[in-house]
Amino acid sequence: MPESEERPEAPTPQLDAAASKAAAAARMANQTKWVDLQVQEAIQRGEFDNLPGAGKPIKNLDRDHDPDWWVKQLVEREQIVVLPRSVQLRKDDAELDAILDTQTTEDGARRIVEEFNERVIAARYGAPEGPPLITMTRDVEATLDAWRERRAARVEAARNARREQPPRRRRWWRR
Repeated sequence: MPESEERPEAPTPQLDAAASKAAAAARMANQTKWVDLQVQEAIQRGEFDNLPGAGKPIKNLDRDHDPDWWVKQLVEREQIVVLPRSVQLRKDDAELDAILDTQTTEDGARRIVEEFNERVIAARYGAPEGPPLITMTRDVEATLDAWRERRAARVEAARNARREQPPRRRRWWRR
């Protein structure tokens, strides 16, 4: 193409405000048709076949509107148990020894017992909710002494189990 020739400019449509509003209104009027067309094409492709819950009634559709529906569904789905503080402390007290047995250091076990005692004291001085609080604080030193005895028994049992096992053969490359 010779340099002297210039390319003709592509005509750009200049729409005035009224024409652009009319075009927007036409798009909005045709939007429902476009959505319906997309749904029909998806049905023909089979994208709605074998969906989970197909043929089953919609859950909780017959209930009145509850503003806390999402919290209730979360509690049900995640199986969250919300207990009054006194009942939760009773449960924690019953499980405390098992939790302590998972600790390998005395500092970790001491921290767990002290945290439990703090929660019992806070519940005792807080407003009562639910059943009465009958859980007592634990004596830290007595609880740790019992933890040390259980730990020593577990260590000794593990040593005895290792002694009772037949000696392992050494591999030829480790001789």
